[in-house]
Amino acid sequence: MAVIDVKPLTAQQWLAEGALLVDIREPDEYAREHIANARSAPLSRWQPDQLPEAATRKIIFHCKSGQRTRQNAAHLASGISSDVYLLEGGLDAWKQAGLPTRKVAGQPLELMRQVQIIAGSLTLLGVLLGFTLSPAFFWLSGFVGAGLLFAGISGFCGMARLLMLMPWNRPK
Repeated sequence: MAVIDVKPLTAQQWLAEGALLVDIREPDEYAREHIANARSAPLSRWQPDQLPEAATRKIIFHCKSGQRTRQNAAHLASGISSDVYLLEGGLDAWKQAGLPTRKVAGQPLELMRQVQIIAGSLTLLGVLLGFTLSPAFFWLSGFVGAGLLFAGISGFCGMARLLMLMPWNRPK
């Protein structure tokens, strides 16, 4: 068994011949835009036995840029006895090759972009208020920074968990 990169045009041809395309991005990313007929199988919930047809079909994994699939190739390939293919450059390369995607209007921003916007806004607000009103507001920036540091080290982001509960991020 090997892990092999495949170019978007080759992947498109293989899909027409019966290959299976597996999108490992999170559900909110998939809901916003995906390749037609790609199966959503989020990396965060990945179980090797969820592809029973792997013994009879070529399996091509992809994410947005190819980084997640590359970094998790061994995990994705576990339980698959045949070669595993990674879409080189992910969804971004697919679109750059001029291949079609399905976009769904009205979907919220990706969860991590929401986290970045809120964390950046709170940090900036803390700095601005710290300089203009009271140095005590610098603690807000410190608190947000500590939360981001904790999220990076532990893999748990409390702000992302809270944002998932917001009405605009709930599945429709």
